[in-house]
Amino acid sequence: MTTTMNRRGFLTAAAVLSAAGLLGYAGTAPAHARTLGTQDWMGGLGDGTALRTLTIPGTHDSGARFGGPWTECQNTTIAEQLASGIRFLDVRCRAIDGSFAIHHGAFYQELMFGDVLIACRDFLTAHPSETVLMRVKQEYSEVPDAEFGAIFTDYLDVRGWRSLFVVGDALPTLGQARGKVVLLADNGGLPGGIRWGDGSAFVIQDDYMAEPFAKWPQIEAHFRKAATEPGPCYINFVSTAAALPPRWNADRLNPQVHELLDGPGAEWRGLGIVPMDYPNTRSGLVETLIRHNGA
Repeated sequence: MTTTMNRRGFLTAAAVLSAAGLLGYAGTAPAHARTLGTQDWMGGLGDGTALRTLTIPGTHDSGARFGGPWTECQNTTIAEQLASGIRFLDVRCRAIDGSFAIHHGAFYQELMFGDVLIACRDFLTAHPSETVLMRVKQEYSEVPDAEFGAIFTDYLDVRGWRSLFVVGDALPTLGQARGKVVLLADNGGLPGGIRWGDGSAFVIQDDYMAEPFAKWPQIEAHFRKAATEPGPCYINFVSTAAALPPRWNADRLNPQVHELLDGPGAEWRGLGIVPMDYPNTRSGLVETLIRHNGA
C-alpha cells in the first residue's frame, strides 16, 4: 500500500470516528492503533508509551500573534492549536506585577499565563486522552530565577493550577500524563519539571538565526538522527527568524518537512517534538506528523 493510501485511510478513519462523537481513548491499546482525529490522536496510543518515543507536533513561540511580521509566529489561538493536533507549547512569560504576561520580545501578546492555562484545562477536560508538553521560559524581564519561580508557584498553589501539571524530573509515560500539562522548565527557579537544557534528556536543534537554505539540512539531519538513534527526546525546531519574517520562512520550510515525511521519511517513527511557525498554513502537515507515531 502506498504512503498516500495509508494517509488517506488514516484521515478517513479519523473523520468517521470524529463524526460519531468518540471521545474515549484506548488506554492500553497497542501503539499502532492510530484511529482518532487531531483532537484525540493520543487516545490511539497505549498508556505505557514513553513520551520521548512520540512524534509531537508543536508551535514555536506559541502565543506570538501580534506585533508585526517580524514578531508574529502564529495566526491561531492556543485553543485552536490544541484542537488542530498541537501538543507542545512554547510559552514565553514576562514577569510583571506578580504575574506572567505572554510576550515575544518587547511585544505583549494580549494574553496572560492564566489564559494559556485555561485553554489547556478546557481542552484536556474535553479530551482526557491527551497531554500537553509546555516549555515555560522568561521573556522580556530579568527578575532573578527565584522570583520567577515564586510567581509560577503562586499560579500552582494560590491560583489553584497545581492539579493541571505534571511536575517531575523525568518525562512520564503517556498514561501518567493524560489530562495534564507536562512542565518543561526553561528557568532555574521553576519548581521541578524536566529541565529544558538537560542534555541527558533532550537533543535540541534550534538554530533560530539560520537562513532557510542553511536551516533545512539541520532539520532533515535531526529527523534522520531521531529515526535512527532513538533514546533521548529529540526537539527539532523548524522555525527560524533569519533574513525574512517568520511567516515567510515557514512558507519555505514547512512544505519541505511535509514532503520529506510523506516521502523518503514516510516510515520514520519517534521523531520527537517538532515546534513550527504557522503549521496550519500547510494543509495536512500536522496530520502527517501525527502519523509518525506507533509501529
